[in-house]
Amino acid sequence: MLRPKIPTMPIPTGHTAPPAVVEPTAVMPAAQTPPPVPVAPAPSRPVVQLTPGTALALVGGGTAVVLVVGAVLVSMLLAVAITGASVAVCAVVLRSLLASDAKRR
Repeated sequence: MLRPKIPTMPIPTGHTAPPAVVEPTAVMPAAQTPPPVPVAPAPSRPVVQLTPGTALALVGGGTAVVLVVGAVLVSMLLAVAITGASVAVCAVVLRSLLASDAKRR
C-alpha cells in the first residue's frame, strides 16, 4: 500500500577528464650544515612574582569561594533538617490517628 521511493544516484553530466598521472621527481640532498651550537636551556617553569595587588586578589577570591561553598552547604543542611522535622510531625499525626482509631473499636 505505502511504498517508499528510493532515490536514484545522480549521473554526472558533461565530460569528465581522466585522472592525471603523477610522475615521481628526484630528490636532491641539500648541502650539509654544521649542527647549531647548543643554547642554555630555558627554565622549565616560569617564575611567578606575587605583587600586593595579586595577593589581595587571591585572598579575596579564596574568601568568596569559601563563603559561597559554606552558604550552599548550610542551606542543604537546613533543607535536610526541615524535611526531617516535617516527616517526624507527619509520623506523630499518623500514629495519633491510628491509635485513636484502634481505641474506638
